[in-house]
Formats: sequence, structure tokens, C-alpha cells
Amino acid sequence: MDIPSYDPTAALEFFKAAGEVENIPAGRTIFRENRRGRRLLLQRDKMYLLLKGRVSLVAEAQQIRAVKSGEIFGEMAALGKVPRSATAVAQTPCRVIALDPLQFRKALAKKPAFALMLMKVMVARLREAVARLKRKEPLPGGEPPREPPVFNPKLLADMVRGLCDDAPVSFLRNQVILEEGQVGTRMYAVLEGSVAVTIGGTLVDRIGPGGVLGELALLDQSPRLASATAEDHVTLQPINRNAFIALVKLDPELGAALLAALAERLRYLTGRLK
Repeated sequence: MDIPSYDPTAALEFFKAAGEVENIPAGRTIFRENRRGRRLLLQRDKMYLLLKGRVSLVAEAQQIRAVKSGEIFGEMAALGKVPRSATAVAQTPCRVIALDPLQFRKALAKKPAFALMLMKVMVARLREAVARLKRKEPLPGGEPPREPPVFNPKLLADMVRGLCDDAPVSFLRNQVILEEGQVGTRMYAVLEGSVAVTIGGTLVDRIGPGGVLGELALLDQSPRLASATAEDHVTLQPINRNAFIALVKLDPELGAALLAALAERLRYLTGRLK
């Protein structure tokens, strides 16, 4: 099953499954850079599908891109629960469909395969960030933050049983799990232990129980972006594409959590470019 990079028709069907149409006048600021929704005031960060009009995204007083009809914007903050990376302003009268995190999960339950399409969009941005980092000699140092768990390891092991033919696999301390440039067919969920992720020999991530690695394999046969090494005794659960879609349909929270982890990883890497 080939996953298209981005299909506006599929995006429209997904957003219509749970979203609400909003009309936005020209000149209105849709969201602001470095701001977050406030839960106590029932303000949740939303992602948007632009149906009509034009939206400008501005970061640090510079326009970074113009959103066109049929495109998604604002997904990073909505998925990752992180501050907005840019300000969005309606350049013309706009019509959008908005999804808050709860609506996004409802849509995922109805159309779980869309998670893969959105992953592909985010991974394309991730590849671009990694390529830009690699052009810097050397990559910036610094201890990366430990990625938050995507799921409960025991719960995932129970859910995967019956959905996936792959048994858990184990690695000893310092054993290489994935190699940069290698082609894979499965992503891995960490059930126990800690995994160090490196790009060009530089540590960029540490993944513990409940985290995931190698998720690019769910999308295509492209080379791995990073290497992964066991920091102690590690047990992983392989997950193929069909099992992933079945898991998201069974528990949309898992798909949303994986996308949130991708958003946080992308935010961290792009932050190192500044």
C-alpha cells in the first residue's frame, strides 16, 4: 500500500469527519508565535485545513511560508502540546475546518490510515531538518531531552498480541539496533531499557520504555535517518504498517501520541538550527 505524500481530498474527508468550519476575516491573527492554548479557559490549540483563501506563517518577523487552499497548518502545536512555532495571519478572507485534539482523535478513530499520511508530511519536514543539520560541521552538541513515553509498554504488548506476527526482540548493551542509511520495514516500540539515537555520530535523542523508533519504515522503503544503539538491556516490539493501522483504529490515542512524539522531535531538531 503506497502512502501518498499529501492528498487534499483525503485531508478534507478526515477533517470533515469531526471538524467544524470557521470563517476568518482578512487580517485576523489565527494564532500567535510562542503561544499555547489555555486549558483552564477551555482554549485548546487547533490544527486547520484551509478550504479557501490564503494564510501567511511568520516566525521571528519573517514569513516562512504561505498556506494555500487544501493545505494543513498548525498541526505541530495541536499534536505536540508545545508553543506555536509561528504566527498565522489570514491574508484574505478565509474558510477553514478546525480540529482541536479531542476532535482529531475522533477523526482518527474513523479514518486511522490518515495518521500515516500526516506522518509522511511531518517526516518530510524532519528529513529537511536533518539534512540542514548535517550541512553544519559538526552537528551542535548538548544533551537532548528524553522523549516522553508514547504509550504504556504493557498495554501495548497486550494490544499488539493478535495484531502482529512479530515477537519482541532483545538487544544487549552497546548492540546496534538500527543503522543510519539502512532500509527497514518495521518501527519498534521500546518495552524496556534505553536506546541512544545518533545522527552522524552525534547524540540527538534518548528513548526509554513507551517510546518509539524507526517509524519511517511504516511509510516507505527510504533509508533510516539515524542510528540506534542499546544503552542497556533493551526489549523492543516490532510493529509493521498493517498492525499500526489496526492499533490506531483500536486506540486513536496511540496514533495521536506517536504523531505528538514526531512533532516534539521535529521541534527539537529545528530548534538546533537557530
